[in-house]
Amino acid sequence: MRVALAGKTMNISSTGVLFTSVAEPDLGGPIEYVITLSHEGRQAVNIRCVGKVLRSQRLHQRAEGDRRSFQIAATLERYEFIRDPMAAHAAERR
Repeated sequence: MRVALAGKTMNISSTGVLFTSVAEPDLGGPIEYVITLSHEGRQAVNIRCVGKVLRSQRLHQRAEGDRRSFQIAATLERYEFIRDPMAAHAAERR
């Protein structure tokens, strides 16, 4: 099952990423995510990544109605640059 959710990248390296999301993923399961770089530049650079969920931790946030969210660590096993901004949105909806 594919679900598209917005999140915030906290840390990224050549082998993995740490980000927040409002939903808890399946530990050990595959994950596909799109990272947007240079969001305020003339054109955003989108990278579609594929990896595996390593860990997830529930966080409690006071902002925005005290919504619960999760901090998620995932591997970065494969990636590709997405040149067409509409393709990035299509990837998020899959």
